[in-house]
Amino acid sequence: MLGVFITWGTIFTLSGQSSNQQNIIEAGAVPKVFLQEGVSVPNDESAPSFTPDGKTVYLSDHNTICFSKMVNGKWTKPKPVSISGHWHDWDASLSPDGKQLVFVSNRPLEGMPQDSAQKKGHLWYSSHLSGENWSAPRHIGAPVNLDGFSAYAPSISNAGALCFCSRGRNGNKGMCGYYAKWLGDHYDKPKLLSLNGDKDIFDPYISPDERYIIFVSEKSIFISYRHGSDWLPGQKLSTQVNNGGSNGGPYVSPDGKMLYYSSSLVEGILMVPVSIPKTVH
Repeated sequence: MLGVFITWGTIFTLSGQSSNQQNIIEAGAVPKVFLQEGVSVPNDESAPSFTPDGKTVYLSDHNTICFSKMVNGKWTKPKPVSISGHWHDWDASLSPDGKQLVFVSNRPLEGMPQDSAQKKGHLWYSSHLSGENWSAPRHIGAPVNLDGFSAYAPSISNAGALCFCSRGRNGNKGMCGYYAKWLGDHYDKPKLLSLNGDKDIFDPYISPDERYIIFVSEKSIFISYRHGSDWLPGQKLSTQVNNGGSNGGPYVSPDGKMLYYSSSLVEGILMVPVSIPKTVH
């Protein structure tokens, strides 16, 4: 596990010398809608995830996973990936190296009737083959997926750890965030993330180096920094993004300079420049 890393801002907050608001949003920055070429108006897109070079984005659109490419300085009109379009698929998230795509789906498990959907959304993954080709999706087994419980909003770290949220599992009330460590050939039992007291946790995005988690609670976006083998209580982001709407799906670009998220106040995906503080020993 990582050593003890604490930002000065977090130290001051914990000692009561500053507010509980973490200003990672660049001063004066105003969120803008992220649109691709050929898309004339914002739509139902959400949950963007970029390849390491930032030139391809995967996103969800009406329960289908789509992708868009940067060509001649413009994003192409999104089109479905080869593995999506039949079942309800959403919340697609690329691994930091771009080799794995983890997503939520109601597609049937092996051994189930292949003409009927699951009642719950489980996490599945697919491996990148070449070009626009992906391997047949595979179900992530227990203890990540559990019978009778849905899992949502996966994100993956460099070490293969998986963050996600799920409601009412393991005796925990409400929507909770979880962290599952990758042990080389399977996932460890997911650990409950207590990032905002006993408040619900939605859409936990973990940074590639596991230095921080950005998540949604009480309709607002928070950031929590790594502290040893755990994470500190979350700090609410500024009113530049938490402006009265219901936010969701936070994601940080591969270069760490742009925050993407959804808001009930605006159709489509919003984007805003960020400057996430460097950590110190």
